[in-house]
Amino acid sequence: MPTANSARRRGLTRRQLLVRSASTAALAGFGALARPYLSRAADRPAIAGIQSGDVASDSAVIWARTDRAARMRIECAAVESFATILRAASADALPERDFTAKLLLDGLPPGQDLFYRVSFEDRDGTTGESQVGHFSTAPADRRPVSFIWSGDVVGQGWGIDPARGGLRSYRTMLDERPDFFIHSGDHIYADCTVPSEQKLPNGEVWRNIVTEEKSAVAQSLDQFRGNYRYNWLDENFRAFHAEVPMFAQWDDHEVADDWSPLGTADATGYDADGSSRLVARARRAFHEFMPMRLMPERDGRVYRKIPYGLLLDVFIIDMRSYRDSSWNKQGDPEQACILGKSQLAWLKRELLASDAVWKVIAADLPIGLVSLDAVALGDGPPARREHEIADLLSFMKRAGVRNTVWLTADMHYTAAHHYDPNRAVFQEFEPFWEFVSGPLHAGTWSPGELDNTFGPKAMYQKGCSVEQGDNLAPCFGLQFFGRVDIDGKTGVMTVTLKDVDNHDLWSVDIEPRPDARPGQIMAQHI
Repeated sequence: MPTANSARRRGLTRRQLLVRSASTAALAGFGALARPYLSRAADRPAIAGIQSGDVASDSAVIWARTDRAARMRIECAAVESFATILRAASADALPERDFTAKLLLDGLPPGQDLFYRVSFEDRDGTTGESQVGHFSTAPADRRPVSFIWSGDVVGQGWGIDPARGGLRSYRTMLDERPDFFIHSGDHIYADCTVPSEQKLPNGEVWRNIVTEEKSAVAQSLDQFRGNYRYNWLDENFRAFHAEVPMFAQWDDHEVADDWSPLGTADATGYDADGSSRLVARARRAFHEFMPMRLMPERDGRVYRKIPYGLLLDVFIIDMRSYRDSSWNKQGDPEQACILGKSQLAWLKRELLASDAVWKVIAADLPIGLVSLDAVALGDGPPARREHEIADLLSFMKRAGVRNTVWLTADMHYTAAHHYDPNRAVFQEFEPFWEFVSGPLHAGTWSPGELDNTFGPKAMYQKGCSVEQGDNLAPCFGLQFFGRVDIDGKTGVMTVTLKDVDNHDLWSVDIEPRPDARPGQIMAQHI
């Protein structure tokens, strides 16, 4: 059995290797540069992709990108023929936003399958061809809800190889026809280059589509943007996002490996207020390409609550933007955090106010997997970043907040963890589940070590074997996502861990518990 100290060392080595393996492979050289996907002849505005996100009962964010300065026009209807237009709106796609545009469609009917049609008109009045997308608004009643989650895309130099099906996980997830998709972070690997070729252990060669922006570690704004543009070259990616709304959060590789707000910068350094200019460029590109609701905060806030009817509230948290800049080392006496005071207070307030049967906490890092970059330190009572998690879990017990489930990615394998105070050193909380999935399209790793601070037990886990070694290529089938189904009548949540070939690997049914909060409506009782 590995010790806690060896696991912590391994945690650092694993995450450093995520970058190192791809950056080294990039020296192999570059093939012909890919050309942007165009939907029509070059004399008309072309659409590089469309997507929706942050869908609620009466609204949704619509995003699209074109190839020049143009006005995005959107029509929304309840039928694909667009015989009757429910809503119409427009927004400008300008070079200062890399020709992306997004807007909020509101006043929509709840619980409805809706279609949206996007076109672009340039300054000369020339209109390109339109594209049609789809989303469903959240129900106002107790009808069933289904969604999927995962993360980690185009990591470790495993880019788009058309001969191997491209980003295959997106095609598989589209076949699931979920209500929405939670992307748990690492939409891109800005710190990982994509080489023209990578050698596989079986002697074959992985051949990538390559672009100029993916030929170097991202530092400029255009390089960060180019990382997002790269994913849109894949037809599976484009088809999926046109049909399935996304709830987006970020992790570290949208900026750099293991980044922190005060500890990560490039040669341009920091602004007068102490903020990293590198992080600011990465954050700007992230918000330009994500179909997220605009937040009023100037720092481009990522954490938010997305209500999805009577059965579900989704709490998207941010474990990057407010953390301390130190490694999470056991025995370090310095104060440490991973959520920050403001976000932690917000999460408590919103959980307490939620009347939904289920409260899904979408986290970009797991709680109990030992890593120098995350929360867990190894066996023992809470220390450093674990104090915030202990504070949150004990608050939920005291306040009677029940039916919380944690979903995450990041670890490049899939697992189901059950946390129980009877197994834990810290015991002031009620049992809960945490589910790990991913990668969607990146190197696969072997399962990590759990600590006993909060009493997690691995009920299922699947990743690389020791014989296969870490950073196994996507073509070997160990790419993962998870599916969640909530029954409208019973409220039972079924979580299923799945792979790229759509095999059901493991599943569990979780019964909702009666609400214990004084004065709150018993939402679980029909």
